[in-house]
Amino acid sequence: MSNNHEIPAKMTAIAISQPGGPKVLKPETRDVPVPGPGEVLIRVHAAGVNRPDVQQRKGAYPPPPGASDLPGLEASGEIAALGDEISRWRIGDRVCALTPGGGYAEYVKVHAGSVLPLPAGFTHSEAAAVPENYFTVWHNVFERGGLKKGETLLVHGGSSGIGTTAIQLASAFGAYVITTAGSKEKCDACLKLGADRAINYREEDFVAAVKDATDRKGADVILDMVGGDYVGRNYDAAAVEARIVQIAVQAGAVASADFSKIMVKRLTHTGSTLRPRTVEFKAAIAAALEAQVWPLLGTRKVAPVMDMIFPLTEAWRAHERMEEGEHIGKIVLDVG
Repeated sequence: MSNNHEIPAKMTAIAISQPGGPKVLKPETRDVPVPGPGEVLIRVHAAGVNRPDVQQRKGAYPPPPGASDLPGLEASGEIAALGDEISRWRIGDRVCALTPGGGYAEYVKVHAGSVLPLPAGFTHSEAAAVPENYFTVWHNVFERGGLKKGETLLVHGGSSGIGTTAIQLASAFGAYVITTAGSKEKCDACLKLGADRAINYREEDFVAAVKDATDRKGADVILDMVGGDYVGRNYDAAAVEARIVQIAVQAGAVASADFSKIMVKRLTHTGSTLRPRTVEFKAAIAAALEAQVWPLLGTRKVAPVMDMIFPLTEAWRAHERMEEGEHIGKIVLDVG
């Protein structure tokens, strides 16, 4: 392992003291991780906050085998040390990374294949808001969902980190974008980002609204993190040959639905989780993002929508903000 000699032995990290509410997130002193072969150590400047962090804090989303027990699925900073077998990266490189855990800390180790250069002109806070959402949206909307130019995407939860990312990317690649959100303010934010139609699901039935917006045809790709009774309603809102991609089940993992619609409309209902996937799988997404999306970030054609930034030691406040559900875009921790 090569490093510059300034790396301390200990660091501050935010640990989950026990499963529970936001206040169980407590600062702790931990050993600085040592990168193994194929890994780099990043001195973290900022870390993104994501819904799975909240689930992990509650005890509902354990880290995969071998991953850090600390929360935090994305971070940005500078490379502080290199494990063996690293060719691309150098100490001091400014990067952001998808991590399997451990982002809520002053240092995090991550496989080199999940590391990307800081997008041109980005602050560390902005860069920390990119990896989890962009990896997730790229794989699920464009790879699994196969969204093409001229098709219609329906994305639920349009004002979330995932939603704001999906709206911008789908719009940038020439799709017609419909989204759902829970207030006029959130709908307006979605329209500003490039959504063609924003449906306030508290006031309108999204199935009828999608049919209306598409001349009765329906949506070609549906990105859903709700589950529950949205499953059957998605089938109703879907076009013939549509692809429905499930990335979370916030309203429940069990649903009653009319499966004959899958046959009649020739639907594909798929889904995925990112965190447990192999380093090779994540590296392939990283390469696709660098080729296809990093140029768009560098020119600000797409960019993360920033909600609020909290100090690392007040991570519990960031979790409160997320659970209140009023945020638009990304919540980030400033690590320094």
